[in-house]
Amino acid sequence: MAERVTTYHVPVLADAIRTWAAGSHRVVDGTLGGGGHAEIFRGLGARVLGIDRDPNALAAARERLGTSGIEYLEGSFGDPAVLAAIQSFKPDRILLDLGVSSHQIDSDERGFTFRPGAPLDMRMQGLGPGASGPGITARDILSTWPVERLATVFQEYADERRGRALAKEIVRRRLNAPFAVSDDLVNAIRAVLGPRSGPSDFARLFQALRIAVNGELGVLATALPALRDAPDPGGRLGVITYHSGEDRIAKHAFREWARDCICPPRQPVCTCRGHALGRLLTRKPIVPDANEIAANPRARSAQLRVFEVASGR
Repeated sequence: MAERVTTYHVPVLADAIRTWAAGSHRVVDGTLGGGGHAEIFRGLGARVLGIDRDPNALAAARERLGTSGIEYLEGSFGDPAVLAAIQSFKPDRILLDLGVSSHQIDSDERGFTFRPGAPLDMRMQGLGPGASGPGITARDILSTWPVERLATVFQEYADERRGRALAKEIVRRRLNAPFAVSDDLVNAIRAVLGPRSGPSDFARLFQALRIAVNGELGVLATALPALRDAPDPGGRLGVITYHSGEDRIAKHAFREWARDCICPPRQPVCTCRGHALGRLLTRKPIVPDANEIAANPRARSAQLRVFEVASGR
């Protein structure tokens, strides 16, 4: 989040995604963004269902890609209606590229950035006419949540050991003036972490707040089983993560699904499903190389994990 990236349509881990999608016929891009990955899928001859909760992202992708070989759907990949649409599409590949897209970071009014004067918003569903709902904002969280709840956000989503101290500082400051713009949170962070705190700290803590605003980890954990069951047998589910919490959810889900038995180790008789639901194709996550990171700094923390659905289920 420290950089200003203007080429928002650049896909992440493009070479690995091409390999993953090779031979596919129907692909769900569950986080369409600027359409970079969808463009790859369509170039490989697949029909694409592009999904995004941000109407601005959908409009930008539609302008770039048109309507040939691609359908568009507004909503979160975790919404029940969207999951039903994915099931009906009968995909053989599903991709989630999690986190915030670069065009959202570049739009100061969206409030994802810590650049001076940016409003504390962070809603992924967009702003203004066509937005999918008002939703809670970063400003709302900073202005109303109690110390304990704020501390949990910073401790669990940013691994910040001084998360409780930061939460107390936020509550103290909002008694004098409401949190409205990025500077307000940056100043609170500096007051707790010290004057030597910098962009890496701001990026980590702003990311934690964004995750709380959009309920991202809960949506992912709830949606993954339904997304696993949507592809035809032999289909693949790929997840690109940028945060340790996201990656932990995907990693643990994929590993459990790949096990024949998930009963407790000392249980004498198997009472679980008794067979694997598929296989893990990435024992270790695929990460970008130095060349991709140089060309697309947003890719620096990306990790791709892939699960293949059992062919005989």
